[in-house]
Amino acid sequence: MLTNRTYLHFFRQFFDYASIIFAFLLASIISTGREEILYTHRVNEILLLILLLFTWFISSHSTNLYEEFRSRNFSFELVVLIKNILVQILISIVLIFFIKEITFARLFVLYNGLFLFMVLITEKLLLSKVLDNLRRRGRNIRSILIIGAGEVGKKFFYSIRENPHFGYNVVGFLDDFEIPMFDGLYLGTVDSLNKILLEREIDNVIVALPNYAAEKIHHVIDICERYGKVVRIIPDYFRFASSRYSISMFGQFPVIAVKEEKIDTYFWRLVKRIFDIAFSSIVIIILLSWLYPIVALLIKNDSKGSVIFKQERWGRNNKKFIVYKFRTMRCDSTDIDTNGKFRQSTQNDPRITKLGRFFRKTNIDELLQFINVLKGEMSVVGPRPHPTLLNKESLHKIDYYLKRHFVKPGLTGWAQVHGFRGETSDITLMEKRVEYDLWYIENWSFLLDIQIILLTIWNMIKGDPNAY
Repeated sequence: MLTNRTYLHFFRQFFDYASIIFAFLLASIISTGREEILYTHRVNEILLLILLLFTWFISSHSTNLYEEFRSRNFSFELVVLIKNILVQILISIVLIFFIKEITFARLFVLYNGLFLFMVLITEKLLLSKVLDNLRRRGRNIRSILIIGAGEVGKKFFYSIRENPHFGYNVVGFLDDFEIPMFDGLYLGTVDSLNKILLEREIDNVIVALPNYAAEKIHHVIDICERYGKVVRIIPDYFRFASSRYSISMFGQFPVIAVKEEKIDTYFWRLVKRIFDIAFSSIVIIILLSWLYPIVALLIKNDSKGSVIFKQERWGRNNKKFIVYKFRTMRCDSTDIDTNGKFRQSTQNDPRITKLGRFFRKTNIDELLQFINVLKGEMSVVGPRPHPTLLNKESLHKIDYYLKRHFVKPGLTGWAQVHGFRGETSDITLMEKRVEYDLWYIENWSFLLDIQIILLTIWNMIKGDPNAY
């Protein structure tokens, strides 16, 4: 069984890499219109292919594409696949932009992404169909014995029964109390485990006993190890944990974190910071270096006052910092109403200048915040930072509001690309923004940041009705 699993793991990766090469060559031929590209690749084109293969290696392992997939739905694998393809497209764009000697037309990026998606999806669907066919014929099936017929054991059993494509067969249950409802699957008490392992072919033993049965769990593990069986334990305290739990060692003790945010680990914080520095540096050098003086002249000509608007906002761990924006309101404007509350910008807000309305609609006013990103006060992607007064008003109204400040605020975020930007005078709008921000923190990945950046660019192109 282990050998079959190893072969399947190898072939899944082999066919994916073969698909990348096939899509690359096909896109090369169609985008250039020359079949001789197959045997006359120059060094830069070969380097691009090697880089794409290496990128796939990094991104696929980062997204756990090749981890145990038997118990995952195809929709989950499809989402992960799309994220990896988006990374391929992004790398292609960056390299072709910087290496002028590459002979491929810009259509190559479009064709390569399209063919890669089509080929990989076809490959995955065929593999899924082949495995489903094998399992219907009783092959590539793993047998499971469940120890414990309590609430946890029942839920696990129903999950297996409702997903036959997982390729598992529940041989039966062992529990100290007979459970008649399982249609003959009750095989006896836990003490009969030794006899069951001798008489039946069991691949995996799942222990779903309550935590107080520690001695019995130890007894089960001891017997399974004697017979060389794989044992997996489902502790019933996982009902307190989110899907983002983690297990680590504290000395000689395994410790379970009920919620473990990936974004809080040192390695991924470093990756995110390196990306922030690189991305903001490129924007500042390539865009802001010539755009700043033009925008400054336009603002000066449009209305009296300073070019740059500065405002105190809250960052990571509630640390205050000054955010930079191109000024879009009149200098005599105030952000406090007659009741002493924060006055948010609204549609057709009289405080906003004509030029400022255009800047807000196109997000030009936010470009100066790349300086905040470079300084380390913000990130390219993260929950949007709110002014101090708005934070003070919201933290007493919305549950878990300050959890937004667990990470650095961003220029754009998961809430913004889903339309929750601009005015939040309605408390439900702020609650939804916070909900999306917390989802981002708990489900963060580097590829999610890339996805949000691409969605932000798309929203800028098509126009965002809440940008005012």
